[in-house]
Amino acid sequence: MNKKVDLNYIPPLTGPAQPAAKRSPKPGEGFQEHLQRASGIKFSGHALERLKQRELALESGQLQKLGEALDQAEKKGARETLLICENLVLVASVDKRTVITAVGQEGLKDRVFTNVDSAVFIK
Repeated sequence: MNKKVDLNYIPPLTGPAQPAAKRSPKPGEGFQEHLQRASGIKFSGHALERLKQRELALESGQLQKLGEALDQAEKKGARETLLICENLVLVASVDKRTVITAVGQEGLKDRVFTNVDSAVFIK
């Protein structure tokens, strides 16, 4: 069963044990701040707006996989990469570790992404 992540709240991340302070949002902490603290990945305002507007949800395990995918892209010298997940596609700046935009399945009809130099398929 896949758990969906609400854009207004992120449950504690699963995976390697982390101190409680790093797993759950701090009081008054926004979605952007929690994502960055929990995963080391920033989401631009544009990306957050696209996730919300397109009603896209990240599965709890996808944040860790996104970080691993950015690590792989960085090792290969990528600068802007296309991250391809099961239910969405993200464009990210590798060196800034920032997701720039997000597209769901229905948004793939154009199937053209520009200004990227690599692609990583996330399993």
